[in-house]
Amino acid sequence: MIKSDLVEKVMESTGLPKPKAAEAVDALFDSMKDALLQGDRIELRGFGVFQVKDRKRGVGRNPKTGDEVEIPPGKTIRFKPGKSLRNMA
Repeated sequence: MIKSDLVEKVMESTGLPKPKAAEAVDALFDSMKDALLQGDRIELRGFGVFQVKDRKRGVGRNPKTGDEVEIPPGKTIRFKPGKSLRNMA
């Protein structure tokens, strides 16, 4: 599923015209992005949790040359599915 598919689903379920549905989807994603940039946790009951986690520094390998490459510490976004979503799979 891609963003345009989500816009179509919003149009079908709400009866909004396409520009308004696209605006609603964009607003949702922008809000989620802003919250994650601030380090907030996003919990959607019945769906799952998005949160920012620290990533340790590590050592990787260049597959072409086999040389070791240092991977710097950073942040990453993790998604943990909710119980009902896990049970569906």
